[in-house]
Amino acid sequence: MKHFYIIANPGKDFQLGLTKEIHQFIIENGGVCGYQENREQEGVSFDIKRIPDGTECVLVVGGDGTLLGAARNMAERNIPLIGVNTGHVGYLCELEADTVAHGVKHLLDGGGYAIENRMLLAGCCITREGKGKERTALNDIVIHRSGRLQVVDLIISVNGEYLNTYSADGMIIATPTGSTGYSMSAGGPIVDPKANLLLVTPISPHTLNAKSIVLDAEDEITIEVAKRNEEQEEKLEVSFDGGHVGILGAGERIIVKKAKVCTRILKLSQLSFLERLRKKLQGYT
Repeated sequence: MKHFYIIANPGKDFQLGLTKEIHQFIIENGGVCGYQENREQEGVSFDIKRIPDGTECVLVVGGDGTLLGAARNMAERNIPLIGVNTGHVGYLCELEADTVAHGVKHLLDGGGYAIENRMLLAGCCITREGKGKERTALNDIVIHRSGRLQVVDLIISVNGEYLNTYSADGMIIATPTGSTGYSMSAGGPIVDPKANLLLVTPISPHTLNAKSIVLDAEDEITIEVAKRNEEQEEKLEVSFDGGHVGILGAGERIIVKKAKVCTRILKLSQLSFLERLRKKLQGYT
């Protein structure tokens, strides 16, 4: 492997110091590499058209959030991604600042690696104004209360069939990759990221028997906001991988399903999922 590209988060890599080190290391060792900044936190994403055809691997320097943004934007290009963590736990990132040189040298020397295909979610909001733009998420799509501290009623249907109405603070639809994120914090199960399924996890449900539900990856989930208070109009925020997408009111809904494209994650480590999980979760204790 000789052709690389770097997407860097300047908020996590001060003055792109690490990015420039990686870039120089690749060039000095016979590789080809370019880089650009990803300022998605400022509302400006990177330009995928600047990534040359023939790129074999994209290194994403930042943290899990940077990798999530790159995964959403890069899915159509079908180029493997590998994360370089400069943040905190960095569960999704394969490399750290002190191991990236070794990892890149391994790839430059033709060392072995694996590519994991990770499913993406596709979701679109349907409001009084009509059907919104379909967007993708690697971790999760979250519908949660906005403004006043009050519970909301959410009507859940699967493939057009009514499932249940939840009184809760919100609802998380997660992929296996996202099972170690917000879904886990809300009590959802941890799932092997290579699995092919959907997780539905209520946020702080106001009942004792509301648990996460595991659904087939091909299912289509509809979440509708029910009218709960005649005097106060419900307003729920919709987030894709933690980024604000829109607001839903009573009678409005969002449809979530498996995306047609997937993200390719490059893995160097021979550690099993359980070994990686054990090591990473030590960071939460």
